[in-house]
Amino acid sequence: MTDATYVRRRSELKTYFDRTAVEAWAKLTTDAPVSGIRATVRAGRDAMRGTLLGWLPDDIRGARILDAGCGTGALAVECALRGAHVTAIDLSPTLVALAQDRSPRDLRGGSITFRSGDMLDPALGRFDHVVAMDSLIHYKTADIVRVLAQFAARTSGSMLITHAPRTPALTLMHWVGLAFPRSNRAPAIEPVSERKLGRQIDGDGALASWRAGRTQRISSAFYKSQALELVAR
Repeated sequence: MTDATYVRRRSELKTYFDRTAVEAWAKLTTDAPVSGIRATVRAGRDAMRGTLLGWLPDDIRGARILDAGCGTGALAVECALRGAHVTAIDLSPTLVALAQDRSPRDLRGGSITFRSGDMLDPALGRFDHVVAMDSLIHYKTADIVRVLAQFAARTSGSMLITHAPRTPALTLMHWVGLAFPRSNRAPAIEPVSERKLGRQIDGDGALASWRAGRTQRISSAFYKSQALELVAR
């Protein structure tokens, strides 16, 4: 069951990414020139995507992968080109349509099914691996754990997620954003303590058959994100 805070934040994210930020996001995820700040975000995202792809098994031919929060589809395409069957879902129908337009016709034996909607929809089916890159950075610790528990019920291999690390800089940015909101600002990032997240994962019965694996922090000036791997025991 999803919590009210998850549902409320999901609605805010859908509005932001489907209306306010579409043009900027579309440009950020290409090679088009961008501002210095956005260039650091692009570099950080590229590095994080490479990290998560590197944590998947070398051979994912035929594997079912959920790209939870696929955005414009870069990670989904990389997985499909390695032979995986990917379900790529995002809250924003506009971004999903852009991802479909950018997807190559020849996926070398892999496939991508694009969907718009909630990444926790049980109708999506079961998966070998779930990847949620930067789609949980706007959620509080308890909501992240609830999301993981629901993913776990439908996943047999690994769950690879990122969260916003609790650093002094990100915490300050979070509180300044709350104090001085702007109508066009993205929903606030929620800095999460890695230790607290680990404790709550360990204490959740739905995740008892999962163990924490690798972690990696990517810092590229204005991009800071912490990757976490959970592996089925």
